[in-house]
Amino acid sequence: MTPNHVGIIMDGNRRFAKRLMKNPWKGHEWGAEKLKEVLGWFKEFGVKELTLYTFSVQNFNRPKKEFDYLMKIFNDNFDELKEDPKIHENEIQVNVIGRTELFPEELQKKLDYIQEKTKDYNRYKINFAMAYGGQEEIIDAAKKIAEKVKTGKLDPEDIDKEAFEKNLYMNSQPDLIIRTGGEKRISNFLAYQGAYSEYIFLDKMWPEFEKEDFVNCLKEFSERKRRFGE
Repeated sequence: MTPNHVGIIMDGNRRFAKRLMKNPWKGHEWGAEKLKEVLGWFKEFGVKELTLYTFSVQNFNRPKKEFDYLMKIFNDNFDELKEDPKIHENEIQVNVIGRTELFPEELQKKLDYIQEKTKDYNRYKINFAMAYGGQEEIIDAAKKIAEKVKTGKLDPEDIDKEAFEKNLYMNSQPDLIIRTGGEKRISNFLAYQGAYSEYIFLDKMWPEFEKEDFVNCLKEFSERKRRFGE
């Protein structure tokens, strides 16, 4: 059984660079190159949707030099992605979830552009979680619902699971979440959507993640029995 939707917490870029005695932002550069490889794998193995923890709300606290370098990486890579013929040939819808209004305006425009360009594609989906936090997503959903109740667009009696999920950044739920980097926690990633996801934690740092590792994760998932609380 292949997971329809896979989430990945791409952790370990800075520690990988430190191990090689390089500046931490060099690790982010390697991590971006690894992501390009992974984007070619998920379709090959029949995964229809991929959600990538790319930049958390908490990451805005990174040192300015590192933050600026990350913004450059994002700008350059989204420039490449929007022109990538594979995105259009394979009809891959690109979404960005999170408080993207916190990003510099130049990057916001690029994120908006690729989402608009691919919004009608529905064969595959890639969701970039950027300026993202799972708790923040739940708070923002609650605010949206409160505003709808306040303006009379929603009756409090009609607030149920389905109504709540419509107000999230994303209501698709990953079957499998993979975290690289050796840590065994979700770090505020898809706190709501990951409630019944299967988790696999790998010791390898993100730049070390190879196709064989991805295949092994899919294999382990296929051998698990999912009960959904039953």
